[in-house]
Amino acid sequence: MRPDDAAAFQEFVRSRWPRLVRTAYLMTGDYAEAEDVAQTALARAGASWRRIQASERPDAYVRRILVNCNNNRFRRKRPTLVFGDKPLDVPGPDPTHRVDQREALRDALLRLPPRQRAAVVLRYWEDLPEAEVALVMGCSVGTVKSQAARGLDKLRADPALSDVAPMDGAAGLPPSAGRQVQREKQHGRV
Repeated sequence: MRPDDAAAFQEFVRSRWPRLVRTAYLMTGDYAEAEDVAQTALARAGASWRRIQASERPDAYVRRILVNCNNNRFRRKRPTLVFGDKPLDVPGPDPTHRVDQREALRDALLRLPPRQRAAVVLRYWEDLPEAEVALVMGCSVGTVKSQAARGLDKLRADPALSDVAPMDGAAGLPPSAGRQVQREKQHGRV
Protein backbone atom coordinates (compact mmCIF):
# COMPACT_ATOMS: atom_id res chain seq x y z
CA MET A 1 0.00 0.00 0.00
CA ARG A 2 1.37 3.43 -0.92
CA PRO A 3 2.05 5.82 1.96
CA ASP A 4 -0.75 8.23 0.97
CA ASP A 5 -3.18 5.29 0.64
CA ALA A 6 -2.04 3.98 4.03
CA ALA A 7 -2.65 7.37 5.64
CA ALA A 8 -6.12 7.62 4.07
CA PHE A 9 -6.95 4.08 5.22
CA GLN A 10 -5.73 4.79 8.76
CA GLU A 11 -7.94 7.89 8.92
CA PHE A 12 -10.89 5.88 7.58
CA VAL A 13 -10.38 3.19 10.24
CA ARG A 14 -9.97 5.77 13.00
CA SER A 15 -13.17 7.59 12.08
CA ARG A 16 -15.35 4.52 11.31
CA TRP A 17 -14.22 2.04 13.96
CA PRO A 18 -16.80 2.89 16.68
CA ARG A 19 -19.74 2.76 14.28
CA LEU A 20 -18.57 -0.47 12.64
CA VAL A 21 -18.12 -2.14 16.03
CA ARG A 22 -21.56 -0.93 17.16
CA THR A 23 -23.17 -2.29 13.98
CA ALA A 24 -21.31 -5.60 14.37
CA TYR A 25 -22.35 -5.75 18.04
CA LEU A 26 -26.00 -5.44 17.09
CA MET A 27 -25.55 -8.32 14.63
CA THR A 28 -23.46 -10.57 16.89
CA GLY A 29 -24.64 -9.74 20.41
CA ASP A 30 -21.14 -10.08 21.78
CA TYR A 31 -18.74 -7.15 22.10
CA ALA A 32 -15.57 -9.22 21.60
CA GLU A 33 -17.06 -10.99 18.59
CA ALA A 34 -18.15 -7.61 17.19
CA GLU A 35 -14.61 -6.30 17.45
CA ASP A 36 -13.33 -9.43 15.69
CA VAL A 37 -15.88 -9.08 12.87
CA ALA A 38 -15.12 -5.36 12.46
CA GLN A 39 -11.37 -6.02 12.49
CA THR A 40 -11.72 -8.79 9.90
CA ALA A 41 -13.84 -6.52 7.72
CA LEU A 42 -11.29 -3.72 7.93
CA ALA A 43 -8.43 -6.11 7.19
CA ARG A 44 -10.24 -7.20 4.03
CA ALA A 45 -10.97 -3.58 3.18
CA GLY A 46 -7.29 -2.70 3.64
CA ALA A 47 -6.30 -5.33 1.11
CA SER A 48 -8.57 -3.66 -1.48
CA TRP A 49 -8.34 -0.10 -0.20
CA ARG A 50 -7.37 1.52 -3.51
CA ARG A 51 -10.49 0.08 -5.20
CA ILE A 52 -12.73 0.86 -2.20
CA GLN A 53 -11.45 4.42 -1.93
CA ALA A 54 -12.14 4.99 -5.63
CA SER A 55 -15.74 3.78 -5.28
CA GLU A 56 -18.64 6.22 -4.89
CA ARG A 57 -19.54 4.98 -1.40
CA PRO A 58 -16.62 3.48 0.52
CA ASP A 59 -18.75 3.28 3.70
CA ALA A 60 -21.33 1.11 1.95
CA TYR A 61 -18.57 -1.06 0.51
CA VAL A 62 -17.06 -1.64 3.97
CA ARG A 63 -20.50 -2.28 5.53
CA ARG A 64 -21.05 -4.95 2.87
CA ILE A 65 -17.75 -6.55 3.87
CA LEU A 66 -18.84 -6.36 7.53
CA VAL A 67 -22.15 -8.13 6.83
CA ASN A 68 -20.34 -10.79 4.78
CA CYS A 69 -17.80 -11.35 7.58
CA ASN A 70 -20.66 -11.76 10.05
CA ASN A 71 -22.43 -14.20 7.72
CA ASN A 72 -19.19 -16.17 7.33
CA ARG A 73 -19.20 -16.79 11.09
CA PHE A 74 -22.37 -18.82 10.60
CA ARG A 75 -20.99 -20.70 7.63
CA ARG A 76 -17.91 -21.88 9.49
CA LYS A 77 -19.72 -22.97 12.63
CA ARG A 78 -22.73 -21.97 14.56
CA PRO A 79 -21.34 -19.70 17.27
CA THR A 80 -22.33 -20.06 20.85
CA LEU A 81 -23.78 -16.75 21.90
CA VAL A 82 -22.60 -15.80 25.35
CA PHE A 83 -24.08 -12.61 26.68
CA GLY A 84 -21.54 -10.52 28.49
CA ASP A 85 -22.32 -8.43 31.49
CA LYS A 86 -20.77 -5.39 29.81
CA PRO A 87 -23.26 -3.28 27.83
CA LEU A 88 -22.14 -1.56 24.66
CA ASP A 89 -20.01 1.47 25.44
CA VAL A 90 -21.82 4.51 24.19
CA PRO A 91 -20.31 7.96 24.67
CA GLY A 92 -22.08 10.28 27.06
CA PRO A 93 -24.23 9.66 30.08
CA ASP A 94 -26.45 6.61 30.02
CA PRO A 95 -29.37 6.64 32.45
CA THR A 96 -29.64 3.31 34.20
CA HIS A 97 -33.26 2.74 33.22
CA ARG A 98 -32.19 2.49 29.58
CA VAL A 99 -29.76 -0.35 30.29
CA ASP A 100 -32.61 -2.81 30.78
CA GLN A 101 -34.23 -1.59 27.57
CA ARG A 102 -31.02 -2.05 25.60
CA GLU A 103 -30.40 -5.50 26.98
CA ALA A 104 -33.95 -6.58 26.23
CA LEU A 105 -33.69 -5.20 22.71
CA ARG A 106 -30.26 -6.76 22.15
CA ASP A 107 -31.57 -10.13 23.29
CA ALA A 108 -34.63 -9.77 21.05
CA LEU A 109 -32.40 -8.85 18.09
CA LEU A 110 -30.31 -11.96 18.71
CA ARG A 111 -33.41 -14.11 18.49
CA LEU A 112 -34.03 -12.88 14.93
CA PRO A 113 -32.60 -14.90 12.03
CA PRO A 114 -29.33 -13.36 10.73
CA ARG A 115 -30.81 -11.83 7.55
CA GLN A 116 -33.71 -10.24 9.40
CA ARG A 117 -31.32 -8.96 12.05
CA ALA A 118 -29.02 -7.48 9.39
CA ALA A 119 -31.96 -5.84 7.59
CA VAL A 120 -33.32 -4.29 10.80
CA VAL A 121 -29.91 -3.11 12.02
CA LEU A 122 -28.83 -1.63 8.69
CA ARG A 123 -32.23 -0.11 7.89
CA TYR A 124 -33.11 1.35 11.27
CA TRP A 125 -29.92 1.74 13.31
CA GLU A 126 -27.67 2.70 10.45
CA ASP A 127 -30.63 4.56 8.90
CA LEU A 128 -29.66 3.42 5.41
CA PRO A 129 -32.11 3.62 2.53
CA GLU A 130 -33.59 0.30 1.40
CA ALA A 131 -31.62 0.38 -1.86
CA GLU A 132 -28.33 0.69 0.00
CA VAL A 133 -29.27 -2.07 2.44
CA ALA A 134 -30.05 -4.26 -0.58
CA LEU A 135 -26.57 -3.55 -1.96
CA VAL A 136 -24.95 -4.30 1.38
CA MET A 137 -26.90 -7.53 1.87
CA GLY A 138 -26.59 -8.60 -1.76
CA CYS A 139 -30.32 -8.97 -2.33
CA SER A 140 -33.25 -7.12 -3.87
CA VAL A 141 -35.02 -4.13 -2.32
CA GLY A 142 -38.12 -6.30 -1.96
CA THR A 143 -36.17 -8.81 0.09
CA VAL A 144 -34.90 -6.02 2.34
CA LYS A 145 -38.46 -4.77 2.83
CA SER A 146 -39.80 -8.22 3.66
CA GLN A 147 -36.88 -9.16 5.93
CA ALA A 148 -37.10 -5.83 7.79
CA ALA A 149 -40.89 -6.07 8.11
CA ARG A 150 -40.71 -9.64 9.43
CA GLY A 151 -37.94 -8.65 11.83
CA LEU A 152 -39.94 -5.68 13.13
CA ASP A 153 -43.03 -7.86 13.50
CA LYS A 154 -41.05 -10.37 15.57
CA LEU A 155 -39.62 -7.58 17.71
CA ARG A 156 -43.08 -6.13 18.31
CA ALA A 157 -44.41 -9.56 19.28
CA ASP A 158 -41.44 -10.41 21.50
CA PRO A 159 -42.76 -10.83 25.06
CA ALA A 160 -39.50 -9.56 26.55
CA LEU A 161 -40.04 -6.21 24.81
CA SER A 162 -43.66 -5.90 25.86
CA ASP A 163 -42.54 -5.51 29.50
CA VAL A 164 -40.14 -2.72 28.59
CA ALA A 165 -41.43 0.81 28.07
CA PRO A 166 -40.54 2.03 24.58
CA MET A 167 -37.46 4.20 24.18
CA ASP A 168 -37.85 6.93 21.59
CA GLY A 169 -39.40 4.80 18.87
CA ALA A 170 -41.72 1.86 18.31
CA ALA A 171 -40.95 -1.29 20.35
CA GLY A 172 -37.79 0.30 21.73
CA LEU A 173 -36.41 0.90 18.25
CA PRO A 174 -34.40 4.00 17.40
CA PRO A 175 -36.36 7.15 16.47
CA SER A 176 -35.89 6.58 12.73
CA ALA A 177 -37.61 3.19 13.01
CA GLY A 178 -40.55 4.75 14.82
CA ARG A 179 -40.89 7.40 12.13
CA GLN A 180 -40.68 4.72 9.43
CA VAL A 181 -43.37 2.63 11.14
CA GLN A 182 -45.62 5.72 11.38
CA ARG A 183 -45.12 6.47 7.66
CA GLU A 184 -45.90 2.85 6.78
CA LYS A 185 -49.08 2.98 8.90
CA GLN A 186 -50.16 6.17 7.13
CA HIS A 187 -49.71 4.52 3.75
CA GLY A 188 -51.52 1.34 4.84
CA ARG A 189 -48.43 -0.90 4.63
CA VAL A 190 -48.45 -2.05 8.25
